[in-house]
Amino acid sequence: MNKNIKIYIAGHRGLAGSAIVRELHRLGYSNLVTRTHAELDLEDAAATLAFFEQEKPDLVFLAAARVGGIHANNTYPVDFLMSNLLIEANICRAAHATDVARLIFLGSSCIYPRDCPQPIKEEYLLTGSLEATNRPYALAKIAGIEMCWSYNRQYGTKWLAAMPTNLYGPGDSYDLSNSHVLPALIRKMHEAKMANAAEVVLWGTGTPKREFLYVDDLANALVFLATLDEARYDVLVAPSQCPLINVGSGEDLSIRELAETVADVVGFKGKFVQDTSKPDGTMRKIMDVSKIRNLGWKHEISLCTGIAHAYDDYLDRSKG
Repeated sequence: MNKNIKIYIAGHRGLAGSAIVRELHRLGYSNLVTRTHAELDLEDAAATLAFFEQEKPDLVFLAAARVGGIHANNTYPVDFLMSNLLIEANICRAAHATDVARLIFLGSSCIYPRDCPQPIKEEYLLTGSLEATNRPYALAKIAGIEMCWSYNRQYGTKWLAAMPTNLYGPGDSYDLSNSHVLPALIRKMHEAKMANAAEVVLWGTGTPKREFLYVDDLANALVFLATLDEARYDVLVAPSQCPLINVGSGEDLSIRELAETVADVVGFKGKFVQDTSKPDGTMRKIMDVSKIRNLGWKHEISLCTGIAHAYDDYLDRSKG
């Protein structure tokens, strides 16, 4: 793909969006368009359309979203549903109006049924009930997938929806009350080390298994997909099928094993205590990534290396 094409990254300050910008710069793409929320409110349809008409991007990465943990999802379900629906609808409508050739919509593994078979294949979408704690967010993301497919069917667009597994890395949230398990463990282990604590309490039994992907690997996958040759890309976005593809490592480990890995990286020497009064959640959640691997992509950054990079990021941000 021409390195001078105009690329719009919606949500460029977020965990995924900032990684996409880093990857595009690394690969030599320089004609990048970004806007902060203060500069462009993507929930404003008129403003979004005006922006697209002015900039006319050739490629769009739709990484903008309202995101949060379980508490935020439960407290503000209307916000998570409406904000994400509006962002997706406004960008898709504006992208179609300005003839955007390729659009990559970024979703979440929470779109899949809570209790579906493992590993999770793309075709398991809409085959069962969602996890109740983030259903509004998941439904909005499912609507985004359907928008891509509907535009492909009705207007012949070539838009693709990529669903990542659990992400971590630079730009993550380390807020203990609102972050995901891996960044929360990094902070807990660091604080325990600095306090010379003898132990760290882990929720549940430690036996549930989870998959993780370093966010720069995700960005590499998304740019890989966006720049595929016509023949392979057209198969992914054929109007006859849902344009959905999983992005993950295809590897998982138990929460206890994850905690031990984080402790090794951070340097925490104490022991772990399992608080079995706390819930375990789903016992296993791993993506089937055979579809993207068959195209020629595989993650490169190991979990230990990624955690080390994430820990450096946490230390740098803690200084500020």
